[in-house]
Amino acid sequence: MAAIGYARVSATDQDLTLQISALQAAGCDIIRSEKASGTTRAGRSELATILDFIRDGDTLMVTRVDRLARSVGDLQDIVRTLKLKGASLKATEQQIDTSTAAGKAFLDMLGVFAEFETNLRRERQMEGIAKAKAAGVYNRKRKNSVDPEAVRALIGEGKGASSIARQLGIGRASVYRALKAAP
Repeated sequence: MAAIGYARVSATDQDLTLQISALQAAGCDIIRSEKASGTTRAGRSELATILDFIRDGDTLMVTRVDRLARSVGDLQDIVRTLKLKGASLKATEQQIDTSTAAGKAFLDMLGVFAEFETNLRRERQMEGIAKAKAAGVYNRKRKNSVDPEAVRALIGEGKGASSIARQLGIGRASVYRALKAAP
């Protein structure tokens, strides 16, 4: 029987250290971690690996349910997969233990709240975008950060794309785009 930890954050600039420390303190033998959105299971290879290899009697340990899933459907699918394999789910910061009836009930409630929070965040984001569009300040396209005139001038000096990219602090593809966009 192994305790397998799973840590997840959504953004690449977020830190996993606190989750990993909590999982180690909880006695996890193995800890898998990743930086990926919790709104879907797609693209979460570490979670998929755990679910593929977890065995009868093992426990999947997370710090909080929202680290595992942000939709009730995904959460229930994960719990079903664990149950079919004879494994259980526990959380270090919440009273969740799917080996008990109370733990299962509490898990379902937390899953509903995690999904609700995600939906509220999405609604606020859409409201903000609509407000910015109405004010005329929303532009999904980035402003051109490459000066096509500077690129053409450097080409005129006989410099190559790699040299221009280094000199202007841009990528080679940006050099080619600037040349293509220039009249």
